[in-house]
Amino acid sequence: MHKHPLKTLAPLCAGALTSLILLSSAATLDAQAPAPPPIPTTPAQEEAHPPSIPLWSAGAPGFEARKDEAERVDWRQEPDIVFPVTFNIHNPSITPFLPPADRATGAAIIIAPGGGHMFLTMDREGYDAGQWFADHGVAAFVLKYRLAHDKAGGSVYRVDVEAQADGLRALRLVRSRAAEWRIDPNRIGILGFSAGGEVAALAGIHYDAGKPDSADPVERESSKPDYMALIYPGLPQSLKVDKNTPQTFLACAYDDRPTMSDGLANLYIALHRAGVNAELHIYNSGGHGFGVRPRSLAVTGWTSRVLEWMVDRGLLRSGGPQSPSG
Repeated sequence: MHKHPLKTLAPLCAGALTSLILLSSAATLDAQAPAPPPIPTTPAQEEAHPPSIPLWSAGAPGFEARKDEAERVDWRQEPDIVFPVTFNIHNPSITPFLPPADRATGAAIIIAPGGGHMFLTMDREGYDAGQWFADHGVAAFVLKYRLAHDKAGGSVYRVDVEAQADGLRALRLVRSRAAEWRIDPNRIGILGFSAGGEVAALAGIHYDAGKPDSADPVERESSKPDYMALIYPGLPQSLKVDKNTPQTFLACAYDDRPTMSDGLANLYIALHRAGVNAELHIYNSGGHGFGVRPRSLAVTGWTSRVLEWMVDRGLLRSGGPQSPSG
């Protein structure tokens, strides 16, 4: 019995038509997806900021010969934003953003930008955040730490050694100059974004009381942060909290990578069980890397939530010009 040729061709035609429809739909979706913003033709550079202060005047211990190597800045393109990133960091530093005297609260915060330990996102996770806190009465110090996976290549640094040392040294340095900067040495915290959150968390568990007999006056100071703020942080595997862990503010977005909200929720529970004050915010939208960036999303208010928590914890004066609103 012979099959009718049209009946034989019908399934093939239907399959071909389905494929064409799917390809057409995919092309339509691709056409509707916004193209990422173009990379500027001008050379990348950091935004204007106050002069930086090296963590060690003679260079990082063991790497003094590299302290004069120039940092590099390049453009990074992501689906909805292009921004400058800094790398090739061999002379770690802090950049101070000091509030006007009539707005100063006496509190201070060290800010560690993220970037996967490959580079540092120095705008919305660094200088923009530093300026925001200074505008609200908190002395801010933006940390440039050494990168274990430096985009420049050939890095010999390690997250839990050199980057951790940079975070601890920043805390000592700010505490050593507290009187000069009108800071209460008992209200100095550290905030970290993403990979910088890992640096901040390491500082919160590997601090010490200082070395009273050190020839370096900075090293005589305690490196313990009085509080931590971990914003969509990388969490170190060595992170074990106890009753002496600094009080902690936690924030991320639900639509970040799946392990982020679970990780922070578990960290909150561990802190609570250890008797450490903690506050957790998981926002519906914001993804990874929201930083200090104006968008029509609730997550943009996380900075105000930090200040409210600091007021609750006695780290800031309540009310006054440093009020969290705005």
